[in-house]
Amino acid sequence: MKDILIKQLDDSIIAKKSLLFQKKNIFKAIKKISNSISKKNKILFCGNGGSASDAQHLTAELLIRLRPNVNRKSMPAMSLVMDTSTLTACSNDYSYNDIFSRPLSAFGKNGDILVVISTSGESKNIIKVLKTAKKMKIFSIGFLGKNGGQAKKFCDLPIIIKSNITARIQESHIFLGHYILEQVENILIKTKRY
Repeated sequence: MKDILIKQLDDSIIAKKSLLFQKKNIFKAIKKISNSISKKNKILFCGNGGSASDAQHLTAELLIRLRPNVNRKSMPAMSLVMDTSTLTACSNDYSYNDIFSRPLSAFGKNGDILVVISTSGESKNIIKVLKTAKKMKIFSIGFLGKNGGQAKKFCDLPIIIKSNITARIQESHIFLGHYILEQVENILIKTKRY
């Protein structure tokens, strides 16, 4: 068991360290999100399964607060992971592939930022929401895993965790989200743009 723990810790560290090769895209994401919020636009998050929880988690960090010692105004964010009535109605009446693109088409606007979270980059509903974002001229950021999958082609700014282990990718995605949002918060508070 001790060897398994060491192996999983090593895998987690390696996955997170892969972000060092994505610094340019991470800093670009921070700038894009900061500028969007400072112009009173919103950040929209979505993902499936564990990534759905991450989408809701990161939305709460912006809406409520990220750090207990930093009190600031609520920042405009929304999870496209809707309630069970909306999800089941969309799946039944249209398709499960539409569960994110339908609310995006209702609530999204040019100037907003879409953040998709996908460990594989292959989910059809993620691909569809990215295509919808392109049509609506909404900038998209992808927190992706493995090699980025199909989503990489449709994202304006893919940030890929180079790992094939879903759990390690998810752990890295939440680290990435926390890091980016903390830097966004620092910028907006320091420059008094929000």
